[in-house]
Amino acid sequence: MRAITYQGKLAFDSNHPDPIAAEGECLVRVRMAGVCATDQQILKGYLGFRGVLGHEMVGTVVAGSRAWEGKRVACEINCVCRSCDMCQSGLSNHCRKRTVMGIVGRDGCFADYVAVPERNLHTLPDTISDEEAIFVEPLAAAYQVLSQVPIDARTSVVVLGSGRLGLLVAQVVLATGCKPAVIGRNREKLLVCEKRGIQAFHVDEFVPRHDRDVVVECTGSTEGLGTALRMVRPRGTIVLKSTCSEPTKVDLSPLVVDEVRLVGSRCGPFSEAISALARHAVDVRCMISRVVSIEQGVEAFAIATRPEVLGVLFKINSR
Repeated sequence: MRAITYQGKLAFDSNHPDPIAAEGECLVRVRMAGVCATDQQILKGYLGFRGVLGHEMVGTVVAGSRAWEGKRVACEINCVCRSCDMCQSGLSNHCRKRTVMGIVGRDGCFADYVAVPERNLHTLPDTISDEEAIFVEPLAAAYQVLSQVPIDARTSVVVLGSGRLGLLVAQVVLATGCKPAVIGRNREKLLVCEKRGIQAFHVDEFVPRHDRDVVVECTGSTEGLGTALRMVRPRGTIVLKSTCSEPTKVDLSPLVVDEVRLVGSRCGPFSEAISALARHAVDVRCMISRVVSIEQGVEAFAIATRPEVLGVLFKINSR
């Protein structure tokens, strides 16, 4: 099969071995997939991953379960043991033995086929296009913020970072009735926010005042936490979304002095994300900058690093 792999160097492989679905797994033919900031961090050494990249996808089940065969699906990325203390306590996303599609110990979806546990599959309604379905996983991560931190119309919220995740978080938070502000570096991306009724400021034009109830950090950089600490009020909350290959060097004493709550936030509820996309409650089409073939995978990663680019998608199979 065709695949985009990383073995210390990014490459397109036209003859990669097909995956073999284990017991309890399904073989999914990938229709489309999307490049994520985490994929970019892997190229910089994040988690030492080697194999087929990719974890944002839509595909069709072709083998492994008669009940699922032929269905168009999105796939949760955490593949878990279901028997450790985390799994048994309802925290399976933190399974002690988990593998993560295209990130930790398991090949990802930048390929013709991917093997996925049956329990990770979610059917997609016809009202969601393949292009929109790519955003189920990152949109679920955005909804995770609301499951961790109470936000309502009275909450003062800043979203740091005007990339895909930042814009998704801002739209999710906006639906609570509050009026979030997005702080970013690229003016074209900030304009996307403004067109959707979301306040947007260039980082050089925004003066931190230690007055925000909640700061959601989505910069994808090691500088994000330090910036968030300059914006959050005493006893406020910082939600940390970025994963970086380099260690963050920041003075953490304000966390203690101002009694700030720091919340790590990762994957979220697929059902809520699918429902929002089906209702067209969140606009994701504005975040599709380029759609390319899988053969253009190496070039696509270079395109995805451009400051003005929000999202690059791979069109892999038609059905």
